[in-house]
Amino acid sequence: MALYPLPSAIILNKLTSSLPFTYRFSPKALFSTTAAAAITASLPQHLSYGPSLYKGHKTSHQNSDEDNFTRVFDITALRVPAEHCFSLESKLRGHLLNWPRIRNIARVPGDDIDDELKVFIGNDNTTDDETLTILERRIYGKGEGDGEKMCSVLYRDKLAKTFNSIGYVKFENLAKISRPKKKKKKWKREENGRERRGHGRSDMSTVKVVEEEGSEDEDFSGLLGDDFRRRKWSGSTRLLLLDERYADKGIEEMPEAIKAVLKEHNEESTRLSFEIVRCKLTLFYNYWQMNEVLEILLPQGMIVPSAFETVGHIAHLNLRDEHFPYKKLIAKVVLDKNKPKIQTVVNKIDVIHNDYRTMQLEVLAGNHSLVTTVAENGLYFDVDLAAVYWNSRLATERQRLLSCFTHNDVVCDVFAGVGPIAISAAKKVKYVYANDLNPNAVEYLERNCVRNKIERKIEIFNMDGRRFIDSIFASEKARPITQVVMNLPNDAAEFLDTFRGIFRNKHTDKQFTLPRIHVYGFSKAQDPEFDFHEKIRIALSEVAFEVQMHKVRLVAPGKWMLCASFVLPETVAFAK
Repeated sequence: MALYPLPSAIILNKLTSSLPFTYRFSPKALFSTTAAAAITASLPQHLSYGPSLYKGHKTSHQNSDEDNFTRVFDITALRVPAEHCFSLESKLRGHLLNWPRIRNIARVPGDDIDDELKVFIGNDNTTDDETLTILERRIYGKGEGDGEKMCSVLYRDKLAKTFNSIGYVKFENLAKISRPKKKKKKWKREENGRERRGHGRSDMSTVKVVEEEGSEDEDFSGLLGDDFRRRKWSGSTRLLLLDERYADKGIEEMPEAIKAVLKEHNEESTRLSFEIVRCKLTLFYNYWQMNEVLEILLPQGMIVPSAFETVGHIAHLNLRDEHFPYKKLIAKVVLDKNKPKIQTVVNKIDVIHNDYRTMQLEVLAGNHSLVTTVAENGLYFDVDLAAVYWNSRLATERQRLLSCFTHNDVVCDVFAGVGPIAISAAKKVKYVYANDLNPNAVEYLERNCVRNKIERKIEIFNMDGRRFIDSIFASEKARPITQVVMNLPNDAAEFLDTFRGIFRNKHTDKQFTLPRIHVYGFSKAQDPEFDFHEKIRIALSEVAFEVQMHKVRLVAPGKWMLCASFVLPETVAFAK
């Protein structure tokens, strides 16, 4: 994951705004214990519980801007044998940490030992002499009383005799050789020299046991690893992270449920298998959500942009005017928190006011490619946001509209775009006629038809909407159209007058199927359904017909997008 620098000055200004006057002009004082206490004292009450960037304390080394978002929390944990941790987790559910994205069970570094090594350390079934002999054989190839080590010739002769007598030879390391190697976790070395795991939860948090001062620890680091330092190893253990309320409390101050667990198991065992330990929980930059990071970076009181539209690998923002000075910073945080799915962040800088419905976009972060692939309802659409129109928020509405079609329908999509409705309908209906004025949209529409393998069930046109409606209904070769879709909310209602007299040149003795029209539009009126209904009646110059209204979504405060569905009135179709 690529790391993007975050302006330290903004972070420092945000954090120091709540400090006393003496700390505001000293960057070193910001990371001191006194300054941390001053920040904690000024916290609002609703931040008193749970993880927060306003709580905890920072690490001593801060080599990058992302380290400004690293927080260390002092907690208490119950150290238990690994085989008991899951049963105890349910018993102590109300007393565990239960922080978002943090598991209540943590592993102890270096505590999981291979079964082959368990016999060497703290095994109660063997005496010290037996353990020492086994250890010497492991290290030196022979133990006390084994005599001199055999030469290779005598060793091969012994193997041959053993095989001839019992039919097989038991090699000590044969199973280990034949067993596939475990996949090692990849580590990424950062520019500052530190290492982090390439995958796993360590990207977000780590838990470390704090060793008590004065403990007489026996050093097993040479045998078991640098992380292993225990007085006596008693098997694999786990940490049950206790609630933050018990961080500074001793055993006497713990709740009765924890005391009962400690008393029960320590009475049954001859050794101390359950114990209370002090830990440090470190939360890295990857742990914090996008809104939590932006809340720290943006000025106090500013609305945090928390939602955006996703189009393939592109995140489409609609920033307010107050966000413009921080647009690059916001885009980098959005990119960081949504990788690898999001690779480009753009912002719409102007409203749509051209005939092709293309948006004026500014690339704020990531690569500058606006060509992407969108998956919707099991289909794939190639889209170029710089040249065509696409709105992922209408996916639910498109699915609702498709549910109105049957396999006998013939659909006419007047403003098809790159084909989200036309191509999806072609998978279900008998035939589709698709049209769009934008030549770039028509090019992508043809490409998407081939990609989704429906080019035989769709016919594509690049015409003006009025001319297309006249041509397709006047054509003798065109199939009888049963469904018409007009998804151009700004202007679709103005094209309805084209249907007036659309069948006037047809022979009246023949039977015609009057199409059902689905037209979209916007309304800012107090009663948007009535207002849009009036626009349709005026365009068709007809009053007495039934219209079904559906509110699609609220696109802006007080502005609704609606869909009106109605069967074309016979008086309109045959009007002269």
